[in-house]
Amino acid sequence: MAKETVYIVQAYVAGRGKGLKAEQQVGCKDAAEALRKAERLGPLREGVVAFSATADTELGDYDENPVILFKSGRLPYPFAE
Repeated sequence: MAKETVYIVQAYVAGRGKGLKAEQQVGCKDAAEALRKAERLGPLREGVVAFSATADTELGDYDENPVILFKSGRLPYPFAE
């Protein structure tokens, strides 16, 4: 198992009713890039979160406790906490 840290930006748009619909995740090479992308998307989306997680990308096994780098707007669980 080759564990590595992945940096992801996840944006959300309005869904049905009061729900949120996730857009496709954007992978970033480092925390600074994830932070920049999330800050740019913040005013344009219903919600945005940038986070890092330890993962075994070969198996698709991600850490259950991501480290939040940035969050803005309305977000679903577990990011809304």
